[in-house]
Amino acid sequence: MDDIVLRAEGVVSGYVPDLPILKGVDMAVRRASVTVIIGPNGAGKSTLVKTIAGLVPLSAGHIAHDGVEIGGIRPDRLAAQGIAYVPQMDNIFRTLTIRQNLDLALRHAGADAAARLEELYTRFPPLAEKRNDRAGALSGGQRQFLAVAMALATRPSLILMDEPSAGLSPKAAQEVLECARGLTAQGVTILLVEQNVKQALRLADHCYILAEGRNQLDGSAADLLSDPVVGEIYLGARRKGAA
Repeated sequence: MDDIVLRAEGVVSGYVPDLPILKGVDMAVRRASVTVIIGPNGAGKSTLVKTIAGLVPLSAGHIAHDGVEIGGIRPDRLAAQGIAYVPQMDNIFRTLTIRQNLDLALRHAGADAAARLEELYTRFPPLAEKRNDRAGALSGGQRQFLAVAMALATRPSLILMDEPSAGLSPKAAQEVLECARGLTAQGVTILLVEQNVKQALRLADHCYILAEGRNQLDGSAADLLSDPVVGEIYLGARRKGAA
């Protein structure tokens, strides 16, 4: 089995035709690892994840998951390809109970639904305790755990996460990122966009830095944590391919 679970080559994409946000981005994500995408505001980080998820049109380049081309995939076909996407906003149904949210996520599980539900409750005890509470009453961190639980309902091999710690307290952010890290022990691959750079780099295996829609730097997350070039890219002092 190839160690690379997700490969992107020369990705060009954007929301408006002929005005690309991504301008030839390359990426290779290793199996059962955490890969984080960081960069200054407007770098194209979320656009990259949304392009992989089929939410932003792919204008050029290739995206493959386990060797299968998924560039331009319909979002409703993601689960069939073993991929789950956790958006930054609106990732749960706030007016429904936790149980109802999970039942929706498990609606295609058939005879396995009950067993999978119990697996999710075992993995996330706070959700089990509050299963009959409305999801909107959960704390920010608990809402993110519910979003991750819903993603896991389809038993994906790859989870795409867009800024999972946004708006959370430092403690809740740490717990959510540690949850993502823990999923790799079960063979799940995590690709996440994160603004909480130091926390993400401490937990991730590999990091890609984007700026102005292009690759700027990538490498071991541990190495980049102390690399002064990272700060220079954020401040705009060193960027490749700038217009």
